[in-house]
Amino acid sequence: MKQKFHIRKNDAEQILVIRESAELDKDVMSLLCEVTLPAEAIQNAIENGREALIAALRTRNMYPPRAYAEMIADAVQNLYQSPDSDTAELMFDDLDLLNHERAAATVLDDIEEEAGEIDELLDDGFDSDYEQNGNIKKINSPIKIDDENASDVDEGL
Repeated sequence: MKQKFHIRKNDAEQILVIRESAELDKDVMSLLCEVTLPAEAIQNAIENGREALIAALRTRNMYPPRAYAEMIADAVQNLYQSPDSDTAELMFDDLDLLNHERAAATVLDDIEEEAGEIDELLDDGFDSDYEQNGNIKKINSPIKIDDENASDVDEGL
């Protein structure tokens, strides 16, 4: 579904009007919702940061997905920072959003798969032949140390 958000700042009435339309029929945009917000509340939200602005723009009747809400918030912020413009129009296609989410899910799947491979490398498994509680056996080594001359080496240093 294609959606259009028409944002209008009305300085005379001190309001912000957001109209949400959607393509319910082929090439025909139908008005779904119109929200009127006080300009003072929007300006306070802008001062309190992006999250506060997104929260102020979302209402019971108009609650766009996070990706759309972020772009709407950016457009509103630009309207209030630019004295020359008082309207903005944003077009969204849900297919783009779904494709973006699928791409993000694929990346997350790849990361989880790599993490599983690393866990396998870090496995501390021992051979079954290893005796965990057994005593250390005496090792017979073919190398013999001459105990008589071992102290001669240390004296030379």
